[in-house]
Amino acid sequence: MIGPVILIAIIIVGLAILLYYVPIVLWFSAIVSGVHISLIQLVLMRIRKVPPSIIVQAMIEAHKAGLEKIRRDELEAHFLAGGHVRNVVHALVSANKANINLTFQMATAIDLAGRDVFQAVQMSVNPKVIDTPPVTAVAKDGIQLIAKARVTVRANIRQLVGGAGEETVLARVGEGIVSSIGSSDSHKTVLENPDSISKVVLDKGLDAGTAFEILSIDIADIDIGKNIGAGLQMDQAIADKNIAQAKAEERRAMAVALEQEMKAKAQEARAKVIEAEAEVPKAMAEAFRNGNLGIMDYARYQNLQADTSMRESIAHPNGTPRQENNKKN
Repeated sequence: MIGPVILIAIIIVGLAILLYYVPIVLWFSAIVSGVHISLIQLVLMRIRKVPPSIIVQAMIEAHKAGLEKIRRDELEAHFLAGGHVRNVVHALVSANKANINLTFQMATAIDLAGRDVFQAVQMSVNPKVIDTPPVTAVAKDGIQLIAKARVTVRANIRQLVGGAGEETVLARVGEGIVSSIGSSDSHKTVLENPDSISKVVLDKGLDAGTAFEILSIDIADIDIGKNIGAGLQMDQAIADKNIAQAKAEERRAMAVALEQEMKAKAQEARAKVIEAEAEVPKAMAEAFRNGNLGIMDYARYQNLQADTSMRESIAHPNGTPRQENNKKN
């Protein structure tokens, strides 16, 4: 026979299993709260691996908040799809209290898209302030400015699915700040009227296609950076100087090459003259032998040569042109 202790243990285990698959307490809590759900549906939830407590608590919260259009099978379907039922119901209740048009289908779509729908509703009610990183831009006078902005945004419920995130908003705001500063004639104008940057950026409609609506853009700080224009002019001057030096060196090299070429030609000409002079005695000897040159002719030639040498010595005290060139070389 089975002992009393074992029998009590079997009864307790059986009762626990029965209460697990037949959550009578949860069913009674739903009935008391005004939510009509059958006990069989709670048992079937256990079989479908859907926690009845999550579904029932969500239905009770929606009923107390006056959201009567939320059905049990829709909540079950959203849970089985991997959604967060409690977040969706919390978001619907908050949106209803804040008079925000948020349907159950939209809330579940936002939740399944990976966004926190309850946080999005909170951001719609309480806007969020985003601080941009330092944005560097250069005005037309070449002065660099470093600006920081604070962007106040609120969630755009209709754009949460498929809309761009905070990174896109910050990138667009930074681009607008750079464009606004770059179009200013002087950095002093920007420093005197920093609100002009905000006006220009807001007029661009930077929140188009994003999950946020930009409410305001405030310039928190502007610092003066480097004189980029002067630096660029100095770099250009150095580059021009290097180019001029290179061209001058090229002309000098060409002049040296031309001088060397002329010297080579002069030496070649002198060599030919020396060679021709060496042929003169031979020609004179041949003329003597052939009888074409007499003693008187030779004497006149010697006188002419002596006269030429005297004139060259008078014209060139330091020596003949040939000797001067030889000394120079």
